[in-house]
Amino acid sequence: MAVNKPSVPSGMRDFSPEQVLKRNYIFNTIEQVFQKYGFMPLQTPSMENIDTLTGKYGDEGDQLIYKVLNSRIHEAKEDKKTLMRNDFELMLEANSNSKNLVEKALRYDLTVPFARYVVMHRNDISFPFKRYQMQPVWRADRPQKGRFREFWQCDADVVGSDSLLNEVDLICIYAEVFQALHLDITIKMNNRKILHGLSEYIGVLDKQVELTVAIDKLDKIGKEGVLRELSEKGFNAAALAKTESVLNAEISLENLKELLVNSELGRTGIAEMESIFSLLTRLNLNIRIAFDVTLARGLNYYTGAIFEVVANNIQIGSIGGGGRYDDLTGIFGLPGVSGVGISFGLDRIYEVLEELQLFPKVEGNFTQLIFCCMDDEALRYALPLAQHCRQHNIKTELYPAATKLKKQLDYANSKKIGFAVIIGQEEMQSGLLAFKDLTSGEQQKIEVSEIIKLLVRS
Repeated sequence: MAVNKPSVPSGMRDFSPEQVLKRNYIFNTIEQVFQKYGFMPLQTPSMENIDTLTGKYGDEGDQLIYKVLNSRIHEAKEDKKTLMRNDFELMLEANSNSKNLVEKALRYDLTVPFARYVVMHRNDISFPFKRYQMQPVWRADRPQKGRFREFWQCDADVVGSDSLLNEVDLICIYAEVFQALHLDITIKMNNRKILHGLSEYIGVLDKQVELTVAIDKLDKIGKEGVLRELSEKGFNAAALAKTESVLNAEISLENLKELLVNSELGRTGIAEMESIFSLLTRLNLNIRIAFDVTLARGLNYYTGAIFEVVANNIQIGSIGGGGRYDDLTGIFGLPGVSGVGISFGLDRIYEVLEELQLFPKVEGNFTQLIFCCMDDEALRYALPLAQHCRQHNIKTELYPAATKLKKQLDYANSKKIGFAVIIGQEEMQSGLLAFKDLTSGEQQKIEVSEIIKLLVRS
């Protein structure tokens, strides 16, 4: 029988112990800052009802949702003929979202499940509700550098408050986290109300979503690609000319006041941005913050300020983003609850830190002390001693076989364990253990209590 070569699905990854330690360094850095600003942890299921997710991310986003095919034994409600159809036919029908075949999906992001949670638990939480969440999400995207089908997001959101101080707090979180990670970044900002005003100015208010989605791809497909896509969406020559003039210009908030003079919502967006920038000037943030009228953020639920973070000295796309959503909970039956949030792209941040060699020295091993035994009797003798060391919070291993000492010490060196206790007949008779510093090679005979004192102090 042929043996299949082991593999993981495209866009999925294993993480070695060293990689996990580096990822935990990022997690811990972000989490400490979240907690400093009063955010509380939350977790939601990996799988949501498909109706919870669809219709929230735009047509392109909906195409990237991983649908979960119902189990034909436990969940399918079709007759016997349907159950006998082959898997390929079932999957084709699943793409039509047939409720008999697809009722659930893997979460696409953390924000929509959070909105669902808020609605379900609105009587149990106090507003404004500040939560952070660090969990994996899944997207059926084409894998490439910095883009995976399974990846982690680290989100912080505030719901139940429309104060712009929340936007300022979130910008401060970005600044503090990336300074702690020693990353040189720029926070780009815009406002969806300004984009609404631009759609009025261009004369395509009925195609605002198409305009926003296309502009959001500017960094990927360039100006010509954006104009080509808008042309395919039915934009006429006059609208394309106005769009091109916007893309060509370095437009400031002052310029926009003239451009959007006839758009009430556009002027509101300008005022919100000016307020945020005014508040930020009161803080001594050593970070670049730039207004970018072409920043769109592709998700449909954003309604106000939007953010995107890019690393200044590496090309990898955004490493963070977010924005305000005025009525995301309304789609679940709780209207009028405004929210704003940001997300850190853990996997891209990892890639940037790795490429720029900005990770601190992270040891791939936790073990401080290993017991090496010369025979089975020594193993039995060492077992309670090892446990005694653990009770004093010394990370301790007992090599599980009385094999050659060289093999045991080679194992210790491969794991970069700092110290070893070597036990043979002499050590058991005297109670003095051979304690060896595996870095310097120095060895001495001492009692276990002295070993514990040395390692607790180190």
